[in-house]
Amino acid sequence: MEEPKEGALANGAGHYNLQAELQQQYGLLLDKSQRLEDRLEAFDFITDSEIGDTPLLRARNLERELGFRQIYLKLEGGNPTGTQKDRIAFAQCADALRRGFDGISLATCGNYGVACALAAKYAGLECHIFIPAAYHTRRGGEMEKMGAKVITVEGDYEGAVEASQNYAGKMGLYDANPGSDNTSLQLKAYGEIAYEIYDELRDAPRAVAIPVSNGTVVAGIYKGFLSLFRRGKTSRMPLIVAGSSARKNPIVQAFLHDKEACEDLEPGSIRETEINEPLINWHSFDGDLALNALRATGGWASDVTDRSMLRLARILKEKEGLNVLPAATAGLAALAAAPDQEVLQNDRFVAILTSRK
Repeated sequence: MEEPKEGALANGAGHYNLQAELQQQYGLLLDKSQRLEDRLEAFDFITDSEIGDTPLLRARNLERELGFRQIYLKLEGGNPTGTQKDRIAFAQCADALRRGFDGISLATCGNYGVACALAAKYAGLECHIFIPAAYHTRRGGEMEKMGAKVITVEGDYEGAVEASQNYAGKMGLYDANPGSDNTSLQLKAYGEIAYEIYDELRDAPRAVAIPVSNGTVVAGIYKGFLSLFRRGKTSRMPLIVAGSSARKNPIVQAFLHDKEACEDLEPGSIRETEINEPLINWHSFDGDLALNALRATGGWASDVTDRSMLRLARILKEKEGLNVLPAATAGLAALAAAPDQEVLQNDRFVAILTSRK
């Protein structure tokens, strides 16, 4: 057996002890007397050990239920806080650490806040989280338990983003909100999902279906597959498919009405429910990037009802033993409702399930 690398910890039998090593790296990271390079290396170690490489499972029972030849589910709930948001949270905290910030500021409906609270805790950064007062998230306690400061603001999510951005500028904090100068970093982090799918399938599937809100995940996965295709790793580009709450997302509406770019929806027309809350918004911060991904690949976008998402979540639990948030099934719902059902025949497909329940 290969000897542990220098600096790695071992148990009594001489085997590498990952948990002990993680604790050692965490301690080094929080010691601000250490060189920045060493602290960043420690954070990279923690990120590599904890984030990504989520399961990709073939769902044979779902194939029989929905009529697919092969459908694979990318389970982003396998990340530490249960969603794909961990990927960008850790990437941005590394960036904040590298650039000398002492803390980060962001707005959230719930999941992103928990991801950033965890990443900031590991990085030794302050974390200031803005949450709209009317939202139903039950994860505020988790954020505070991890050391984050939760700030409740009146208004909607977009208003919370603006408040967070203003606060970041005033207090000299890292702005971890969508639509800031960190977009390329977020796209790169989500591009890792495409690389992981390729590692398992050794080619691109016919289509990749993704729940969409701000559009960052859709644009990032597209960018990842585009890089693989340009380098000759895949034989094709997958169709990018997006689903969101019916009539409550600018990206889907722009696609369905053949608009050149995303247009803001009327804020007063948006109604949140406990089911659709992770998806809806009247302004999609990376909407045009996502819209381009749909059109460049010949994919599509669909409105999805709360009832459809609840139905798919129930099927996944009963047939595949997976407990996911109903909103996480929006992309799968859009895929199953393809405008041309011939597209779904005799090929491989991937649906991104963005969060566990």
